[in-house]
Amino acid sequence: MALLKLLEFLEKMSCNLFLLTFVLGIGGAFQYGLQVSIVNSPAEYIQSFIHETWLKRSGSSPSEEMITLLWSFVVSIYSIGGLLGSMSAGYVSVRFGRKKAMLFANFPTLLSAALMGFSRLCGSFEMIIAGRLLSGVCGGLALSINLMYAGECAPWKLRGMTAITASTAIALGKFVGFALGLREVLGVDALWPVLMATNAIPALVQLLTLPFFPDSPRYLLIDKKDKEGCMKAVKQLWGDGDHMAEIDDMVAEQEAIRGEKTKSLSDLFRDKGVRWQLITLFLVCSCMQLIGVNMVYFYAYNVFIEAGIPPAQTYYVSLGIGITEILSTILCCFLIERAGRKSLLWKSYTVMALALGLLTVTLSLQDSFFWVPYCSVALIFIFIMSFGIGPAAVLCSLPTEIFIQSYRPAAFVLNGITNWIQLFILGLLFPFIVESLGSFCFIIFLIYCLSMAIFVFLVVPETKGKTMLQVMEEFNHLNYRGKKRQTALQQSNFSGMTVTRL
Repeated sequence: MALLKLLEFLEKMSCNLFLLTFVLGIGGAFQYGLQVSIVNSPAEYIQSFIHETWLKRSGSSPSEEMITLLWSFVVSIYSIGGLLGSMSAGYVSVRFGRKKAMLFANFPTLLSAALMGFSRLCGSFEMIIAGRLLSGVCGGLALSINLMYAGECAPWKLRGMTAITASTAIALGKFVGFALGLREVLGVDALWPVLMATNAIPALVQLLTLPFFPDSPRYLLIDKKDKEGCMKAVKQLWGDGDHMAEIDDMVAEQEAIRGEKTKSLSDLFRDKGVRWQLITLFLVCSCMQLIGVNMVYFYAYNVFIEAGIPPAQTYYVSLGIGITEILSTILCCFLIERAGRKSLLWKSYTVMALALGLLTVTLSLQDSFFWVPYCSVALIFIFIMSFGIGPAAVLCSLPTEIFIQSYRPAAFVLNGITNWIQLFILGLLFPFIVESLGSFCFIIFLIYCLSMAIFVFLVVPETKGKTMLQVMEEFNHLNYRGKKRQTALQQSNFSGMTVTRL
């Protein structure tokens, strides 16, 4: 049954559109997931390398505090690079187009792979730090452009499915990073520089394949005013057929923002016409780190040990968590256009809140009964599955759908900046949170998940099967609530436009 649904999905999706989402994902979202997980396995080897290098240079051994500080810098500098990359995503994607911007993002990756791959040969741990910084720049830039590019290339009926491929690529990147870090693969002392340089492979794949695909049809028509190029891109990506409804939607959006320049971050904050879109973006999309998935991954190791799984086998069970996240995001591809974004989000947030609450209880009673650790294992898998079906997948398409073309680059910049800042801050505070609260740290994330379930259910409109302008009209009921004059003005602005609902 699942195979039939997969074939139906691929049949709906033009071959070229499917290949484009794969190429975008391999050099964009996949790189992000890979860098998040790949640094865990060689930790002890890199710390040992730092110790040896310091000893050779100064003739004295560094303190444990210094080793820990430098290692923390190796890990956290990736978030700084991601922040820098996200900040430049809006300008680069508008100035050069989605396609060229995506290609440019691969060059910092290749340089970072070279720096980290030759770091031990050159006897420089600073090269690892510089490489991690550059890989972060690529991650921040490529992830934002990946989501924007893929969302703008899809027709209405496949918009959610197409955007979800980015979340699948992230989950796949995490899984590959864990798998490559196994001792049977590259997770040994002699091969850790090779492991750290593997991000060059997906970058080369994208550099060799992406030039054969067109730029985003929406970018070509709305930003570049290239109707002929847009029509050519639509035909190449969507195949033969009647696509006038989608073209009319793009033309209507172009008319709605005629004469307007691409908005900046300050415009996004000042314009009351996108106030609730901004609130939704910040609370639901930009605060992804507050869901607590990284905390659950951290506790998974201890839970598996308590459940009686041998320490040597826990890494393989952790791979099972990665596979669960991949499969759940793929499952979301079949659910998102049936159930809708809003329904999947608030229900997933509710299940995650319940799982976190029960996990807090089971971790507190871990030593009381022999069966409690097994309940904790089950709750971890339930949480990860709910995360994959809901926020991890659905939130990839939401920023594209709730903002029109002129605001979209700024929205992705804000989304990226907020996410990377949270990742950096939580990375620094995480050990202190665990030390202070223990398993009760999940209550913080439980409150966030429950709050988001209520917010999405009461406030966020459904975007399934609606054009960008129809979604904007839904938000205008919130943005201009009680302002009849403004509502009338909005309606007059859209009179005469051809907007077709699927």
